[in-house]
Amino acid sequence: MEFDNSFDVPLPPDETWVLLRDIERIAPCMPGAKLTEAIDINTFKGEVAVRLGPVSLTFKGQARFEDVDDAELKARVKADGKDAKGRGGANAVVDFHVDPSDGHSKVLIHTNLMLSGPVAQYGRGVGMVQDLAAQLIGQFAESLKAELAMAPAVAVETEPEREAASTSTSAAVKPVSGLSLMFKVLWNAVLRLLTGRSAAS
Repeated sequence: MEFDNSFDVPLPPDETWVLLRDIERIAPCMPGAKLTEAIDINTFKGEVAVRLGPVSLTFKGQARFEDVDDAELKARVKADGKDAKGRGGANAVVDFHVDPSDGHSKVLIHTNLMLSGPVAQYGRGVGMVQDLAAQLIGQFAESLKAELAMAPAVAVETEPEREAASTSTSAAVKPVSGLSLMFKVLWNAVLRLLTGRSAAS
């Protein structure tokens, strides 16, 4: 399945690009994400925890930057992961680029996602997966803005203060609350269904 998302960053495009390439800094901003190993400048291992109602899924895998174009501010990321309890896997090819937007930046993302195994049953509805992705991207963008707001203060802190701030930030990053997200996803699905019926009649 393929879908598009976008989010705004309160920085000029060149600075936004540098930020997005700093995976160790931005990984904690993604809900439920944890960076476990930086293999090289373009390859990383990590995990993402998602809770969908009573079902908890933890995908462990690897992501790699490919086709990086620093001049055009665009790149492709290939990622794959498997649920720790053997309930399937996910493979994604994500193309993103940075565009100027009123002195700030807009990050445009195109995702091609493939689910396999039992987990594919949870994502049979393309619309539901799109809604869930939009919720995650929205939370990521807000966390990223909060991280940027803290950056000037972090630069002048002492080492103990920096460690304390880092611990506080890490503690705020929790696995995705699928219950609240799924309510929003299901509500959007219902609206989509009703809209479709109205158009048909």
